[in-house]
Amino acid sequence: MPTRILIEGRPGAGKTTVLRRLAALLPTHAASGFTTEEIRQYGARVGFALETLAGRREVLAHVDLPGPPRVGKYGVDPGVMERLALPSLRPAATGEATGRLVLIDELGRMELACTAFRHAVDALFVAEVDVVATVHTHRDPFTDALKRRTDIEVVQLTPANRDVLPGELAARLQQPRMQEQGAVEQSRARHRGTQP
Repeated sequence: MPTRILIEGRPGAGKTTVLRRLAALLPTHAASGFTTEEIRQYGARVGFALETLAGRREVLAHVDLPGPPRVGKYGVDPGVMERLALPSLRPAATGEATGRLVLIDELGRMELACTAFRHAVDALFVAEVDVVATVHTHRDPFTDALKRRTDIEVVQLTPANRDVLPGELAARLQQPRMQEQGAVEQSRARHRGTQP
Protein backbone atom coordinates (compact mmCIF):
# COMPACT_ATOMS: atom_id res chain seq x y z
CA MET A 1 0.00 0.00 0.00
CA PRO A 2 1.36 3.44 -0.87
CA THR A 3 2.48 5.84 1.82
CA ARG A 4 0.21 8.89 2.01
CA ILE A 5 1.23 11.62 4.44
CA LEU A 6 -0.05 15.12 5.12
CA ILE A 7 2.36 17.34 7.06
CA GLU A 8 0.15 19.81 8.89
CA GLY A 9 1.44 23.04 10.35
CA ARG A 10 0.75 26.70 10.89
CA PRO A 11 2.16 29.34 8.53
CA GLY A 12 5.88 29.76 9.22
CA ALA A 13 6.18 26.39 10.99
CA GLY A 14 8.69 25.09 8.43
CA LYS A 15 6.55 22.92 6.15
CA THR A 16 8.36 24.01 2.98
CA THR A 17 11.76 23.55 4.62
CA VAL A 18 10.85 20.01 5.70
CA LEU A 19 9.71 19.07 2.19
CA ARG A 20 12.81 20.57 0.55
CA ARG A 21 15.09 18.77 3.00
CA LEU A 22 13.21 15.54 2.33
CA ALA A 23 13.68 15.97 -1.43
CA ALA A 24 17.40 16.63 -0.91
CA LEU A 25 17.79 13.39 1.09
CA LEU A 26 16.26 11.24 -1.65
CA PRO A 27 18.11 9.87 -4.68
CA THR A 28 18.12 12.19 -7.69
CA HIS A 29 14.88 11.97 -9.69
CA ALA A 30 13.25 9.83 -7.00
CA ALA A 31 10.43 12.34 -6.58
CA SER A 32 8.35 14.73 -8.61
CA GLY A 33 6.19 17.63 -7.48
CA PHE A 34 6.72 21.18 -6.32
CA THR A 35 7.33 23.54 -3.43
CA THR A 36 6.29 27.12 -2.81
CA GLU A 37 8.21 29.89 -1.12
CA GLU A 38 7.63 33.43 -0.02
CA ILE A 39 8.72 36.36 -2.16
CA ARG A 40 9.98 39.15 0.09
CA GLN A 41 10.68 42.74 -0.76
CA TYR A 42 12.28 45.05 1.81
CA GLY A 43 11.53 42.47 4.49
CA ALA A 44 7.80 42.27 3.74
CA ARG A 45 6.10 39.29 2.11
CA VAL A 46 4.69 40.35 -1.26
CA GLY A 47 3.92 37.01 -2.86
CA PHE A 48 4.70 33.36 -3.42
CA ALA A 49 6.69 31.52 -6.07
CA LEU A 50 6.09 27.93 -7.14
CA GLU A 51 9.13 25.81 -8.06
CA THR A 52 9.04 22.27 -9.41
CA LEU A 53 11.53 19.72 -8.14
CA ALA A 54 12.95 19.83 -11.68
CA GLY A 55 13.82 23.52 -11.14
CA ARG A 56 11.14 25.40 -13.11
CA ARG A 57 9.94 28.47 -11.20
CA GLU A 58 7.25 31.15 -11.62
CA VAL A 59 5.33 33.63 -9.47
CA LEU A 60 2.12 31.98 -8.25
CA ALA A 61 0.68 34.87 -6.24
CA HIS A 62 1.65 38.48 -5.72
CA VAL A 63 0.20 41.69 -4.30
CA ASP A 64 0.57 43.25 -7.77
CA LEU A 65 -1.34 40.50 -9.61
CA PRO A 66 -4.96 41.46 -10.26
CA GLY A 67 -6.54 38.01 -9.95
CA PRO A 68 -9.09 36.57 -9.89
CA PRO A 69 -8.82 34.59 -7.85
CA ARG A 70 -7.60 36.56 -4.89
CA VAL A 71 -6.49 35.01 -1.61
CA GLY A 72 -6.19 37.70 0.99
CA LYS A 73 -4.11 40.52 -0.45
CA TYR A 74 -2.63 38.31 -3.18
CA GLY A 75 -3.77 37.94 -6.76
CA VAL A 76 -3.23 34.33 -7.89
CA ASP A 77 -2.12 33.27 -11.37
CA PRO A 78 -3.90 29.93 -11.94
CA GLY A 79 -1.90 29.52 -15.15
CA VAL A 80 1.17 28.76 -13.03
CA MET A 81 -0.64 25.73 -11.62
CA GLU A 82 -1.51 24.64 -15.17
CA ARG A 83 2.02 25.23 -16.54
CA LEU A 84 4.16 23.98 -13.65
CA ALA A 85 2.32 22.15 -10.88
CA LEU A 86 0.07 19.92 -12.97
CA PRO A 87 2.80 18.63 -15.32
CA SER A 88 4.94 17.77 -12.26
CA LEU A 89 2.06 15.62 -10.91
CA ARG A 90 0.53 14.21 -14.09
CA PRO A 91 2.69 11.08 -14.64
CA ALA A 92 1.97 9.87 -11.12
CA ALA A 93 -1.70 10.85 -11.18
CA THR A 94 -2.32 8.98 -14.45
CA GLY A 95 -0.58 5.81 -13.29
CA GLU A 96 2.40 6.24 -15.63
CA ALA A 97 4.75 6.38 -12.65
CA THR A 98 3.59 3.61 -10.33
CA GLY A 99 5.82 3.34 -7.29
CA ARG A 100 7.04 6.93 -7.53
CA LEU A 101 6.99 9.59 -4.85
CA VAL A 102 5.17 12.90 -5.22
CA LEU A 103 5.94 15.87 -2.97
CA ILE A 104 3.45 18.75 -2.81
CA ASP A 105 3.95 22.02 -0.96
CA GLU A 106 1.28 22.84 -0.45
CA LEU A 107 -2.41 22.05 -0.42
CA GLY A 108 -3.27 25.66 0.36
CA ARG A 109 -5.94 28.11 -0.72
CA MET A 110 -3.85 29.56 -3.56
CA GLU A 111 -3.09 26.16 -5.06
CA LEU A 112 -6.58 24.77 -4.48
CA ALA A 113 -8.09 27.72 -6.37
CA CYS A 114 -7.19 25.67 -9.48
CA THR A 115 -9.92 23.09 -10.09
CA ALA A 116 -7.65 20.93 -12.26
CA PHE A 117 -5.13 20.80 -9.40
CA ARG A 118 -7.80 19.57 -6.97
CA HIS A 119 -8.70 16.81 -9.46
CA ALA A 120 -5.03 15.85 -9.85
CA VAL A 121 -4.62 15.65 -6.06
CA ASP A 122 -7.72 13.46 -5.80
CA ALA A 123 -6.21 11.16 -8.45
CA LEU A 124 -2.85 11.03 -6.65
CA PHE A 125 -4.39 9.97 -3.37
CA VAL A 126 -5.92 6.89 -5.00
CA ALA A 127 -2.98 6.06 -7.30
CA GLU A 128 -0.24 3.53 -6.53
CA VAL A 129 2.26 6.26 -5.64
CA ASP A 130 3.65 7.58 -2.37
CA VAL A 131 2.51 11.12 -1.60
CA VAL A 132 3.83 13.58 0.97
CA ALA A 133 2.01 16.91 0.98
CA THR A 134 1.99 19.90 3.28
CA VAL A 135 -1.25 21.44 4.49
CA HIS A 136 -2.30 24.36 6.71
CA THR A 137 -4.05 23.82 10.00
CA HIS A 138 -6.99 26.02 8.92
CA ARG A 139 -10.26 24.39 7.98
CA ASP A 140 -11.01 23.76 4.31
CA PRO A 141 -13.56 21.25 2.94
CA PHE A 142 -11.05 19.73 0.48
CA THR A 143 -8.17 19.25 2.92
CA ASP A 144 -10.48 18.34 5.82
CA ALA A 145 -11.80 15.42 3.73
CA LEU A 146 -8.23 14.23 3.10
CA LYS A 147 -7.35 14.53 6.79
CA ARG A 148 -10.33 12.31 7.72
CA ARG A 149 -9.32 9.45 5.42
CA THR A 150 -8.03 6.38 7.22
CA ASP A 151 -5.42 5.67 4.51
CA ILE A 152 -3.75 9.06 5.00
CA GLU A 153 -1.46 9.78 7.95
CA VAL A 154 -1.51 13.33 9.31
CA VAL A 155 1.77 14.43 10.92
CA GLN A 156 1.70 17.57 13.04
CA LEU A 157 4.78 19.70 12.38
CA THR A 158 6.16 21.15 15.60
CA PRO A 159 9.41 22.82 16.69
CA ALA A 160 10.25 19.52 18.42
CA ASN A 161 10.06 17.37 15.25
CA ARG A 162 10.78 19.68 12.31
CA ASP A 163 14.55 19.06 12.29
CA VAL A 164 14.32 15.25 12.45
CA LEU A 165 11.21 14.76 10.32
CA PRO A 166 12.91 14.96 6.88
CA GLY A 167 15.37 12.20 7.79
CA GLU A 168 12.70 10.01 9.34
CA LEU A 169 10.46 10.37 6.29
CA ALA A 170 13.34 9.73 3.85
CA ALA A 171 14.28 6.52 5.66
CA ARG A 172 10.67 5.38 5.75
CA LEU A 173 10.01 6.16 2.08
CA GLN A 174 13.22 4.49 0.88
CA GLN A 175 12.78 1.32 2.95
CA PRO A 176 10.12 -0.33 0.73
CA ARG A 177 12.05 0.61 -2.41
CA MET A 178 15.25 -0.90 -1.02
CA GLN A 179 13.40 -4.12 -0.13
CA GLU A 180 11.85 -4.25 -3.63
CA GLN A 181 15.24 -3.69 -5.28
CA GLY A 182 16.81 -6.39 -3.11
CA ALA A 183 14.05 -8.86 -4.04
CA VAL A 184 14.51 -8.09 -7.74
CA GLU A 185 18.28 -8.59 -7.47
CA GLN A 186 17.79 -11.89 -5.61
CA SER A 187 15.33 -13.09 -8.24
CA ARG A 188 17.75 -12.22 -11.05
CA ALA A 189 20.59 -13.99 -9.23
CA ARG A 190 18.48 -17.15 -8.80
CA HIS A 191 17.68 -17.13 -12.51
CA ARG A 192 21.40 -16.82 -13.29
CA GLY A 193 22.24 -19.53 -10.76
CA THR A 194 24.27 -17.21 -8.53
CA GLN A 195 23.62 -15.58 -5.21
CA PRO A 196 23.67 -11.78 -4.79
